[in-house]
Amino acid sequence: MRALLLFLLMPFCANAAILRPITELHGPVIRLSDLFDELGSAVDRPLGTAPPPGGRLVVEAAQLGAIARQFSVDWKPASNADRTVLERPGRPLPREAALAALRDALAAAGAGSDCEVALGAFAAPLVPVESDAAPLVSQLVYDTESGKFTAVLSVAGSGMDPVHLRIAGRADAMLMLPVAAGRLAVGTVLQVQDIRMGRVRAIALRNDVAEKPGEALGKELRHPVQPGQPLRRADLAPPALVLKGRNVQMTLETSGLTLIGQGQAMESGGFGEHVKVLNPTSRAMLDAEVTGVGQVRVSPDSAPVLPSRNAFASAAER
Repeated sequence: MRALLLFLLMPFCANAAILRPITELHGPVIRLSDLFDELGSAVDRPLGTAPPPGGRLVVEAAQLGAIARQFSVDWKPASNADRTVLERPGRPLPREAALAALRDALAAAGAGSDCEVALGAFAAPLVPVESDAAPLVSQLVYDTESGKFTAVLSVAGSGMDPVHLRIAGRADAMLMLPVAAGRLAVGTVLQVQDIRMGRVRAIALRNDVAEKPGEALGKELRHPVQPGQPLRRADLAPPALVLKGRNVQMTLETSGLTLIGQGQAMESGGFGEHVKVLNPTSRAMLDAEVTGVGQVRVSPDSAPVLPSRNAFASAAER
């Protein structure tokens, strides 16, 4: 009974506050409860601005003691080693979000809605994990000839101060054009399976490329083409119906008379193209138009050329 009486007469002692050694912040403000647990009768109060996303703040023993006294928190530092670390997590702004904002701004500046954007050195800013931060592009300077641009990328959202970055890069307008479906060798006669539609920089049009599959189908390549490469019109020719060094049938029509003879093609050519043909009898070189497989038509006005011995030998060797 005496022991129980002594206990009841003892003064009541509230639990002391407990220092939090590390706290993860989830907002722009530091509060008293971020430093201490078990505040008791002390009212939770805002203390100041949180560090930026990805930042940290260390509160040492002396400052913790001063805060405890100011806000009537039942806590005293046990030593100078007491401290708390406040960390605010952050996430990098998605690169695609920045590119989407850039595409919108560039499209308005004339680059096209489907432009290909290449950013230079870009360090994505950190934004609060819980934030709805969104990028905005301003002060855009865009050169339509070179595709180069500079701009200011601003990122703002709840719980963060706006961030402004100077960015630079290149934007190319893109077009859907026929391209090689795979590696194509010289002499390939293009079929449906050899061509697909692909996104190509508009600058490729300066090289006078085919804009529709029909312009290339059935044509023969004069130069090899790599996969995904557009098809230059200069590299497309009618398929060769006459092959260099092969015998051809020569037809000459004049004054209602048709003469047919054999010759040797000195050049390859497609339908409608003109090639040099050697007449083996007269050794004369004639200009002839390709009319079919192994067939040419010699114009009545074609003047035969008698090559020198050396020229003939050279042509025959080819």
